[in-house]
Amino acid sequence: MIFDEVFERFARRSPLTVMTRAIMEHALDSKALDVLFDQIADRQYTRTLLFSSIVELMTIVVCNKISVRRAFKRIEERGRIEVTLQAVYDKLDRLETKFSQALVRHFASRLTPVIEGMGGAVEPWLPGYRVKVMDGNHIAATDHRLEVLRKHGAGALPGFAVVVLDPRLQMAIDVFPEEDGHAQERSLTEAILATVEPRDVWIDDRNFCTSQLLLGIAKKGAFFVTRQHKANAPWKPTGPLKECGSIETGTVFEQDGVIYDPALKKNVDVRRITVRLKKATRDNDRELHILTNLPQEVSALTVAGLYRKRWTIETAFQEMERALGGEVATLGYPKAALFAFCVALAAYNVYATLKASLRAVHGEQKVQDEVSGYEIAADVALDYNGMDVAIPSEMWERYQDMNATQFGNWLVAIAGNVNMKYIKKAKRGPKKPKPKPKFDPKHPHVSTARLLAARHASRKAKK
Repeated sequence: MIFDEVFERFARRSPLTVMTRAIMEHALDSKALDVLFDQIADRQYTRTLLFSSIVELMTIVVCNKISVRRAFKRIEERGRIEVTLQAVYDKLDRLETKFSQALVRHFASRLTPVIEGMGGAVEPWLPGYRVKVMDGNHIAATDHRLEVLRKHGAGALPGFAVVVLDPRLQMAIDVFPEEDGHAQERSLTEAILATVEPRDVWIDDRNFCTSQLLLGIAKKGAFFVTRQHKANAPWKPTGPLKECGSIETGTVFEQDGVIYDPALKKNVDVRRITVRLKKATRDNDRELHILTNLPQEVSALTVAGLYRKRWTIETAFQEMERALGGEVATLGYPKAALFAFCVALAAYNVYATLKASLRAVHGEQKVQDEVSGYEIAADVALDYNGMDVAIPSEMWERYQDMNATQFGNWLVAIAGNVNMKYIKKAKRGPKKPKPKPKFDPKHPHVSTARLLAARHASRKAKK
């Protein structure tokens, strides 16, 4: 058939685009999403606008960095939605945050066995444990379109979310959305503790360092590696300070101690790992204090190295910001803004699966050193719309029913067509500090053409 020929042509010439659409189709599984919505809905219900249709629309918004209105027109003209734009906005504004969380979890559960099956996971940070990196993200301030915001000059924060990254999968596996934009990480303690499992290792910054969270993690047979917050987790030493060696950033020391919670009347034995830094942090700290309840066989040097890798989640946020439009300035209602952010997390997991397939073909080190997530997104965006028009949606439905092994094998086969030079990271040397030119208000503008002509004349005269 002609469509098979078109599909094969795209698979050869734009394999990342084909893989992205196939991964989305496999992960979305519209029937499963609508069943999921019905299972967890309390007050909301479905009439005409399906949950899967909202997810599809918002995926177009975040992946193409366009407005909801423009994405709506795109799928409306292709007959994939049968409601008004106002009905879409109403649905977004009332979409409970538990649906946003469920979407991220659904994508993670669908794509994890695919990554595992094709051997695309990276080497574990700590063999024998499941490491989880956690960080909070305040959604960027929105436009003042809502009536309640018009009298306020301050930036409007539509929400806050704590994201959990699995570094072995390089994927966001969970999220804890909170509508209050001024909320802090500790306000989500109970929700986070409900997901802790034995032999987890939770790595996080000092905003999570509370005795309630740390004792709760330990109680569940799990472990933490967290930067010490002096006020929120009282720590008392019970042993001498011992030097343990050096890492790239400084000298490492270790000291036994205990964290005590007066309210709970409980304590937990910990080690405090101190890194005396060669170079001060941006907050001018010369020492980092890291608390952990990992057993002694996990050395202080290993713990210090684990905490240093925590910046992996910061890199993930940066990639999301550059490649995806997850923070939509026009979505002022907290529920809508948080849903857009969680759709971006789900889309990030699609790109994580793409990278996993490349690791399965080219090896972990090559992909880590050379592949740019931003370049992958740019490459996909270049051909995606044309492919969407050329290939009917029915041809993608087969990827919904594939099991993880079948789909993983197919991804690896297509990944072999990827030309790695087009998705390479741009490498540059260190920036040299340059003096800032002085601004002359008497001459606010210059002619670029005249300056170039003067430079050309000067070079010609020297010859």
